[in-house]
Amino acid sequence: MTENVRLPSAELQGRWWTWAASEPDATNPVADTDGSACGRNQPHDVWFLAGTFGGQVKRACEVPSGRPIAAPVVNLLADSQNCAAFMSGAQGTVLLDGTAVEPETYKGDSIMVQGAQDNPVTGEEGRFTATGCGLWVQLPPLASGTHSLKIRGRSGDFSIGVDYVLTVAASSV
Repeated sequence: MTENVRLPSAELQGRWWTWAASEPDATNPVADTDGSACGRNQPHDVWFLAGTFGGQVKRACEVPSGRPIAAPVVNLLADSQNCAAFMSGAQGTVLLDGTAVEPETYKGDSIMVQGAQDNPVTGEEGRFTATGCGLWVQLPPLASGTHSLKIRGRSGDFSIGVDYVLTVAASSV
């Protein structure tokens, strides 16, 4: 993924859910309370950030230089009917260094997910198909230095808030 290329919604969601479901509870990036698990199992072409299972957290993460970032604002893995209900009330905001970033709306895509044993995200081990939906952001690579990313999402009674401090190392090129 380069600066000007965005992952299609089904690919982004399938890859993100597989990433999020690749770790057990103790090291899962969605269950992470401080950012210590944000670097686990990251793909080489994009840097994924996680929401929460509900509630607010503050995380500090180091992000490699030149890596685009993708994160859900609020998302769901379900069937098409539950996704439709979830998306009818979905709302969210994203602030990158104090500037609003408009989330993209993915109403429901059939996606392929691979879950690891004992993962708290899908509860399923192995490969399966589901419907993914939500509000998402895809950011181009950030300049070196420290950045603030504030994500707030809600649908019905479910809400999340994540305050990230992202540190991007200077490029070694």
